[in-house]
Amino acid sequence: MFTKKRILQFCAAALIFLLADFWMYSTLSSDFRSYEAERNFNEIELFAQTVPDERTPQDFARWVPTVKDIIPGARALYLTFDEQSFNFIPESGSETVNALFQAYSSTPEFQKAMESVYYLEPMKLGSTYQADYSLDPDTISADTIKSQVYFVPIVDETGYQVSGAAMIIVPSSTATGYSNLLKTLFIAAAVVFLGILLVLTFTRDPLTGFMVLGLFGIVLVFIAYPLVEAIRLSFMKDGVFSLQTWKESLSPTYMVALWGSLRLGVLTATISTLVGFMFAFLIERTSFKKKKLMTTMATMPVISPPFSLSLSIILLFGNNGLISKQLLHLNTSIYGLGGLTIVQVIGMFPIAFMTISGVLRQIDSTVEDASLDLSATRWQTFKEITLPLSVPGILSAWLLVFTNSLADFANPLLLSGDYRVLSTEAYMLVTGRSNLGAGSALSFILLMPTLTAFLVQRNWVAKKSYVTVTGKPSTTLTELTNKPVRVALETFSWIFLGFIASLYLTIVAGCFVVNWGIDYSFTLANWGEAVSRGWTSIRDTVTLAAIATPTAGLLAMLAAMLIVRKKFPGKRFLEMLIMTPYAIPGTLIGISYILAFNRQPLLLVGTGAIIVINYVIRELPVGLENGITALHQIDPAIEESAADLGADVPTVFKTIVLPLIRPAFLSSMSYTFVRSMTAVSAIIFLISARWNHLTVLIFNFSENLRFGLASVLSTILIVIVLSVWGLMQVVVRDDKLTQKTISTR
Repeated sequence: MFTKKRILQFCAAALIFLLADFWMYSTLSSDFRSYEAERNFNEIELFAQTVPDERTPQDFARWVPTVKDIIPGARALYLTFDEQSFNFIPESGSETVNALFQAYSSTPEFQKAMESVYYLEPMKLGSTYQADYSLDPDTISADTIKSQVYFVPIVDETGYQVSGAAMIIVPSSTATGYSNLLKTLFIAAAVVFLGILLVLTFTRDPLTGFMVLGLFGIVLVFIAYPLVEAIRLSFMKDGVFSLQTWKESLSPTYMVALWGSLRLGVLTATISTLVGFMFAFLIERTSFKKKKLMTTMATMPVISPPFSLSLSIILLFGNNGLISKQLLHLNTSIYGLGGLTIVQVIGMFPIAFMTISGVLRQIDSTVEDASLDLSATRWQTFKEITLPLSVPGILSAWLLVFTNSLADFANPLLLSGDYRVLSTEAYMLVTGRSNLGAGSALSFILLMPTLTAFLVQRNWVAKKSYVTVTGKPSTTLTELTNKPVRVALETFSWIFLGFIASLYLTIVAGCFVVNWGIDYSFTLANWGEAVSRGWTSIRDTVTLAAIATPTAGLLAMLAAMLIVRKKFPGKRFLEMLIMTPYAIPGTLIGISYILAFNRQPLLLVGTGAIIVINYVIRELPVGLENGITALHQIDPAIEESAADLGADVPTVFKTIVLPLIRPAFLSSMSYTFVRSMTAVSAIIFLISARWNHLTVLIFNFSENLRFGLASVLSTILIVIVLSVWGLMQVVVRDDKLTQKTISTR
């Protein structure tokens, strides 16, 4: 396809378009600057005619600031003409303008301007000057902005002689902003045109090329660009390159918080993986009877609000907790590392459980049978075969829990007490001090342990083989536990799940209590107040999640089909970009979106669109992995047959691929809906007065000790999520292909 003729045609068309594009940008930008300068000049002349009749210093002091009503952002200084010295002397007005006048009044351009106004001729200086707008008491800006300078004469009562002059500066940010917007639009037009031209010129299947191009555009704009903006800001200080932010972020103060995050992450990941393995082994490798019930109960924490368990722990074991204070009269505190570890283990062990379950389910039992046939004990078989073959799943589970623990900040905000973690420090820097650069730097520091753990895990797994090559898979498993061990596992699991159930029941009980910890009287008032105050948030949350769910599902399946079935340059890079959000802390995603989308042409901050985009991008990696796994199980000959019969790519995707991967598609949508409804970390930065989120409202109620209202809204959220989750589980039934029967020896 890359023939000499096509390359020449592409270069010629591209050159013609780029020249036309640049000409249109230059013309429009120049015309706008000329128009703005002329408009400002006319407005300033009109302003000079509004000089007060009573020309006392007090009158001038009231008059000069009104220039901002005529030209937004302008500053003015009144200069009185001294006939003795034949000079213009500053009398009243802006300190910003006064500082500029003192600095440049002796320059030839300023001297020429003052000579011009002496002869009653207004003048616009040809050069622009840097003006420090932070000098004025009525501005909070600390920026030094390039500004255009104007001098206009103030005539005396006779109308023939100059009595003074007004020096007015107008920031050039408006013209610069418009020019930058034009530049962005014309660059985007050039990129789109060149991409379309590239596809039409060099590909045999333009439709597939356009889909790949669109997917690249989405991930570059909504994944790569925000992260680049966050990195850039972390190296900027007062508009110039600086390492100061990183020096502060790597100071001992924040290293203590990093160490706190690592301790919490290691403890949570280790305990969660151990508990998850015990649950997975009991359900997948023993003859335990209540598997479906236990599986449902064990997955409850992962499909409920991430800090609902913290709310329950506070209600039961907080400073005024029912058990700690009312029943046992204890002075111990649940706040700190211990309480955080308990809450995170309960909330995150389902991740380890589901990950390890899949691995244990796929282990071919014939290897274990062979070990037992060779007179090995159950313990020896478990230790030498089952456990080593489970290592990839165990390491993956540990890594996933570790990543989630580091990124979690809602639970630490409620339960950390004096214990410091880096995620809350980043959140406080952004919300408390409006320091987005420092928040970005801390979030990137938080990313380093995750990447390190990921590389170590990949290297460890790559050194050994965990594949068991057999013929037809076995449909039976030999139980590796005797009755006492199985009973012990069952007892521990039920006690653990019973404690989790008691936490959720505590949330429900909190809905009907006047003031938890003080007045336990029964009431229904919480429901009316919570629903009335939270109805908008409930509506917004469900609406945005409902929009994001099918969007994320379809985009993930389309991306999976392109990556698995098509060959195109940059495929691995595209896959890596799509998977990136899964490894990034939610705080970093939220901060980077604020930085990237708070200006034109992508001014999305404050809109519902940015929340939906965040939902889609954050959950896209999971949907992609589900789609890739499902597509690897489908013979591509089916799609090839449809294509041979004349079906184009959209038709193949709609009529062949999507129906065959329906379980993965629906699972991806259900996961996106659940995660969208329970999201906190990134969403808390993106909500606005117009679009709120239920989890953020619950979090605010919890912080303000309104536990009754928080309990009501948590219960409503759990009911909504469980209803949708249950509906999806009914739609996506287990095909039972991987289920096995347990035999005993």
